[in-house]
Amino acid sequence: MYLCSQNDKKAMIGVSKTSLWNEFKDYVTIFIAMMSYCIGWNIFLLPNNITTGGVPGISSVIFWGTGIPVQWTYFGINAILLLIALRVLGWKFCVKTIFAVVVLTVATTYFSANYHGHLLHDEPFMASIIGAVFCGSGVGLGLASNGSTGGTDIIAAIVNKYRDISLGRVILICDVMIISSSFLVLKDWEKVIYGYVVLYVTAFCIDQVVNSMRRSVQFFIISDKYHEIGERINREPHRGCTVIDAQGFYSGRDVKMLFVLAKRRQSDLIFRIINEIDPHAFVSQSAVIGVYGEGFDHFKVRTKKPKMTTEEKV
Repeated sequence: MYLCSQNDKKAMIGVSKTSLWNEFKDYVTIFIAMMSYCIGWNIFLLPNNITTGGVPGISSVIFWGTGIPVQWTYFGINAILLLIALRVLGWKFCVKTIFAVVVLTVATTYFSANYHGHLLHDEPFMASIIGAVFCGSGVGLGLASNGSTGGTDIIAAIVNKYRDISLGRVILICDVMIISSSFLVLKDWEKVIYGYVVLYVTAFCIDQVVNSMRRSVQFFIISDKYHEIGERINREPHRGCTVIDAQGFYSGRDVKMLFVLAKRRQSDLIFRIINEIDPHAFVSQSAVIGVYGEGFDHFKVRTKKPKMTTEEKV
């Protein structure tokens, strides 16, 4: 009993260390994401009077119309949205989103006070493209790390939690009216069109970044040393293995085949394990569209309420 409890304690310590490391990586990634968004917004879009979507877009329009610094409007609106979203998304998402909002607010305040350049002032189209790439990559990294820049990202995260709808598409729909409203202040349809370009490129970058970070692969591994390979895969990349009884059609020999689902970034580690244990193993790798369950994404299904019968209505 003592040995068992000691092993359990070691396992719990290992799990807690892994969880802390994953949380630390999430916060570092969110910090980098917000710096990317800040560069795109404050260096390429805002100085060229090009509107972006979401709360930054609203903040930009208010700034051009009234002169109120964008960071204060951005922070105030997000504070309200986060209070509303707290119950739906939970503390874990909101804490990271609060962290992201604070980082972006502080970074924007710093850029507003210290940066007075005007890059690509005579090439607004290039400014909109480059700014959108920075902004879209930042939002995508933030969402992939369970955080966001707030605003319409919060709305997109709520919708994506219950429906299998593209994050970029939700944000695209939410932001069309925000960008269109910039005409009321700028009185320039050309700037509005550049805003639409920013919106499209941002949505595209969000989907590319999120999908690339969540992409999964599956392995079929045939080896006489399947037990050792399975143990290593369980222990190092922390992925489960399913043993399938198979038979070679040509040889007629019974074999064991491992079925493994893993994140794409773990592919190199799995190949290294297989090569170390059995370089002659037969391995098939393929990409999968989606993996749902423990350790991967959650199911997104639409639940229909059963229709009430006449007796129940009465």
